[in-house]
Formats: sequence, structure tokens, C-alpha cells
Amino acid sequence: MRRPSIRRTAFALAVAGVLASAASARAAEDAVVIPPPAADIAPADGPRTVVLAGGCFWGVQGVYQHTKGVTKAVSGYAGGTANTAQYEIVSSGGTGHAEAVQITYDPKQVTLGKLLQIYFSVVHDPTQLNRQGPDHGRQYRSAVFTSDPAERKTVQAYIAQLNGAKVYRKAIATTIEPLTAFYPAEDYHQDYLTLHPRQPYIVFNDLPKIENLKKLFADDYRDKPVLVNDARASD
Repeated sequence: MRRPSIRRTAFALAVAGVLASAASARAAEDAVVIPPPAADIAPADGPRTVVLAGGCFWGVQGVYQHTKGVTKAVSGYAGGTANTAQYEIVSSGGTGHAEAVQITYDPKQVTLGKLLQIYFSVVHDPTQLNRQGPDHGRQYRSAVFTSDPAERKTVQAYIAQLNGAKVYRKAIATTIEPLTAFYPAEDYHQDYLTLHPRQPYIVFNDLPKIENLKKLFADDYRDKPVLVNDARASD
């Protein structure tokens, strides 16, 4: 099996000795209770997708795999070109790519607004610029990749709403970028949180996000995650 980046491995080793259990760990960024968006996209027939970046894609994918109405969440890369959509190259920080997750959802079960509320509350700290937790670099930026004007308008309005309400101590650093393409990450990155729940990086940074989702969005939480490998098996 291929290994995670040196940065993540070093961090994991550094904290391994102080993490007795997932229950005793705290997330690198705590969840924030925020209002839902004042404006949302109306439910439509058929599945929709949105691509979100908020630090390491392991945790982002894990949160949405536990969100009701999400039918698939795939870790990957967005913002760069096909020839650089490889983990070792993206990790250099100079490709334009962000580690991102392509979320396919049923808009009759969960709206874009709800997914964004979870994103800005539980998934990451949107006030961080080009970093999340122990990970630094533009590949870990906070970004929403939009594919149509209505989606972009909804994200812009929600960011303005949250900044206006001053729910964070700093302004939101999330960028809104056009989605030109999404490139799925290597197989060993898919379903990483579920497959490696005791990996120290996951224990410290990502499992608390799942607990926050369960606590703050109880009606939207599902215990059994929808996995990429399960989806492939059913194709």
C-alpha cells in the first residue's frame, strides 16, 4: 500500500504517543454553529454534484459520506490540469490543484445550502488561508468549485451572509472558482477515514468532524457511510 505524505506521516508519529483514544482527541479546528443560508437552490429532478475543498480530502470525504442525501463522495483534485493531477505532484503546492471532494447528492433529500452549512461549520475552518490544521500550502485551500451561475450565486450570498453576521473572528478566506475538471484521486485515498480509523492523523483531525456532524446536524447524519468502493461494486 502506498503511504501518505511525509508531512502527514511525521505529524502522525508526533501525536501518536499522546492520543490514547479518539474520545480524548480534539479537532485541529472546532466546529462553529452557524445559521443556514438565507437563499438556496430549489430542489430539482435527478442528482447534482458540487466540488468542495477544505484541507486534506480524507476528512472532507468522510463527513459527506456520513451525510444523508449524498450518494457518492470522491476524493480528488480540482483547479489544475490533468497532467499534474497526481498526489505526489499536487503535494508540491504549485500545480493549482486543491485536494477536493466531488459530492453527488439527491437535491430532494439534501440541498446545496445544507451541504454548504455543513462545509462552513463542520468540515473545516474557512477563515484559514492556504492551510488546515497541520497541512500548509495552496493545495489545502478552502475553495468551492462551481459549475453554473446559480450555484456560484448561492455560495457568494452565503459567504456574504456569514461574514455579515460575524460568526467567525476573521473573514472567510474561501475562494469561489470555476470548475473546469475534477480528477479522482488514487484508489488508496478513497474511503481513507473509514478504512483507517485508528491512524493518528484521522483520530486527531478527522474523527472529531464526524462527531460534530452527528451532534450539530443530527437530522442529516447517517451512521453507515456511503463508500466509493461500495458505489463501484454496484455500478
